[in-house]
Amino acid sequence: MAGPFGRLHQAVDSLRVLPGLRHLGRWAYGRRFAVAKNTHLFHGHFLSQSAAQNAVPKARRLGYDNSDSAKLYEGKLQIDDYDYPALFWIKDAFDQGLRHVVDVGGSVGIKFYAFSKLSTFPTDSLWTVVDVPAVVEEGRLFAVTRKAPSALKFSASIPVSGVDILYVSGALQYLPQTLREILEVRQNLPRRIVINTAALHDSKSFFTLNNIGTAICVYRVHDRSVFVKEIESLGYSLRDSWLNVGKKMTIPFEVGLDIENYSGFCFDLETNST
Repeated sequence: MAGPFGRLHQAVDSLRVLPGLRHLGRWAYGRRFAVAKNTHLFHGHFLSQSAAQNAVPKARRLGYDNSDSAKLYEGKLQIDDYDYPALFWIKDAFDQGLRHVVDVGGSVGIKFYAFSKLSTFPTDSLWTVVDVPAVVEEGRLFAVTRKAPSALKFSASIPVSGVDILYVSGALQYLPQTLREILEVRQNLPRRIVINTAALHDSKSFFTLNNIGTAICVYRVHDRSVFVKEIESLGYSLRDSWLNVGKKMTIPFEVGLDIENYSGFCFDLETNST
């Protein structure tokens, strides 16, 4: 940007790096973050889950397990541009004879409804959404109002067996455990794992806080290479990966922690691991 307005913009940017002004800006943003509603903001850098949780303002609700948060996505049943790779690999799994999708953190079944508009699922398929109790309750009520097919089920825990496809879209960062921790205690591993809109950093693992408007959530960010190696250590091979171009994460006043594009993956269980 040239001219006087460009020079003014550069001057403001340089002021932001001055220690006193940066400290004041961080403090002001923290106050805004703590009380903001109807928003989607990130704040802070923490090395542990407990440290992040302890930083949640006491006056705010924590996480999705409440009625307001459970209703957040009922108006967002459309497919996004970056959903198509995930839909492709789920459909490919159906074509191979796999039938049971377990959708971890799937809210009220938003991707089931979105994908059903574009693809016909096998008549004997099953789609189980796993989420916190308040979301499960809301999902069942919502399914009744929409006259959803019986293939859509809800559960507060991952089924012990019979999981063919594990699908995690936009929820990996909210889970209290890592995906490896969830899977390594299971005797029967899913044949395919499809992950989308995952918050992965190119070189760091850390926690931050996410204000979703109705509550504040602890938000886990994975180191990309570490995350892939953890899943591969369970006997999976990386089939495909993609970027969710245009979906980014910005943490104001934290240097080097922003994510330019979220990520997606398809992992297949090696046959000698079953």
